[in-house]
Amino acid sequence: MASLISPAVEPLAQRMRPRHLTGVLGQEHLLGEGRPLAAMVAAGRLRSMILWGPPGTGKTTIAALLAEATGARFVPIAAVSASVKELRVALDDAQASRHAGRQTVLFVDEIHRFNKAQQDVLLPATEAGGVVLIGATTENPSFEVVRALLSRAPVYVLHRLEPVHLEGLLRQAMATDPALAGLRLDEKACTMMASWADGDARRALGLLEAAVAACATDLVDESTVRRAVPAVSLHYDKQGDAFYDLISALHKAVRGSAPDAALYWLARLMEGGAEPLYVARRVVRMASEDVGAADPRALALALDAWEVLERLGSPEGELALAQAVVYIALAPKSNAMDKAWQAALAAARNTGSLPVPLHLRNAPTALMRELGYGRRYRFPHDEPFGYAAGERYFPDGMPAQSCSYYQPTDRGLEARMRERLAALQVLDEQQRKSASQAGCAPQASAAQKDPENKHA
Repeated sequence: MASLISPAVEPLAQRMRPRHLTGVLGQEHLLGEGRPLAAMVAAGRLRSMILWGPPGTGKTTIAALLAEATGARFVPIAAVSASVKELRVALDDAQASRHAGRQTVLFVDEIHRFNKAQQDVLLPATEAGGVVLIGATTENPSFEVVRALLSRAPVYVLHRLEPVHLEGLLRQAMATDPALAGLRLDEKACTMMASWADGDARRALGLLEAAVAACATDLVDESTVRRAVPAVSLHYDKQGDAFYDLISALHKAVRGSAPDAALYWLARLMEGGAEPLYVARRVVRMASEDVGAADPRALALALDAWEVLERLGSPEGELALAQAVVYIALAPKSNAMDKAWQAALAAARNTGSLPVPLHLRNAPTALMRELGYGRRYRFPHDEPFGYAAGERYFPDGMPAQSCSYYQPTDRGLEARMRERLAALQVLDEQQRKSASQAGCAPQASAAQKDPENKHA
């Protein structure tokens, strides 16, 4: 561990790195007895892997300690700055070390920052066992790591640290770090910093270090912490997994008719610095996708909230967004419109360019009228009940079973739409029976037969 910890003046987080795997916090599912990483150490042989977890959960420390526990060389590389040439040199050195009888752990920090070509360079050596690759990432490997590399390096997920872990770490630092000797830590201040650290051990120790620097007495208390760290926000990568996880949680809370949870996730997004107009666009999607015609006012309210945000900005406009979220969460739910649209899209793709039937075509010229455009079109306003019963509006040749997309639910306004659709279907069936008995197709009125009729 000499490469990670030195007696020089270093940040507290660096000085407090565990020196043994047993000192790693919160990852018992990987390091406990009989667990995957512990089993590798017991066998004395490491395999390539990807460590995926939030910042400050111990990815670098675990990689270094695994190498130390198995007697392997530890070669760290930062993906943000490493070149393909540096990678090849490291792999050649690892091969030479292997011939000398020693395994090499190549630790690639932030491996998600490697492009495909850089990741491909790692494949041959990883496949042949010339190097043990341990990649660390805060981003979802499914999207950021090439499939060929994932097949050679299984993913192990590190858990976010709990406040109890961080409180213990802060107390340990106060008790063991020479630079903190003679200082005391108030319990409420300890709890505050553990909460503000948001599962990140490095951040927790950074908060403690800042509080100690601002401390005027031998007691680090709440006022000291607030003075040292006046503003704490909930950090996340606005383009990364954490951001989309929050959006997903908001959407699912709205869909699940849980307004309080929806407000909580909305607040998390706003406090974390999300772009309000992006969130507004997503809320509009929720209104359309999960409420739809069950309550059309939901979509209107979502659009109103978007407009308010554009006019007032943040934070003033955020209340309108919260209002829309609560309304949509409590509105009757239906995804019938979304399902209908997806079915219609699939039908359009599958049926190709079927021609529009002649009776549905406009006839603005004499030639088009001579060709039959618009002939026999039935104008619904001139029909009983304002409905041309039995009329067909799909291309000729499309089977009836592939022409039914919208199936309204019995919730909200869709219940009335369902009744209306059923009534129209009864009229269609009556018209079909009548036409069948008469041995002819439905006829248009005299006015409707005229292709120059103003309604055509």
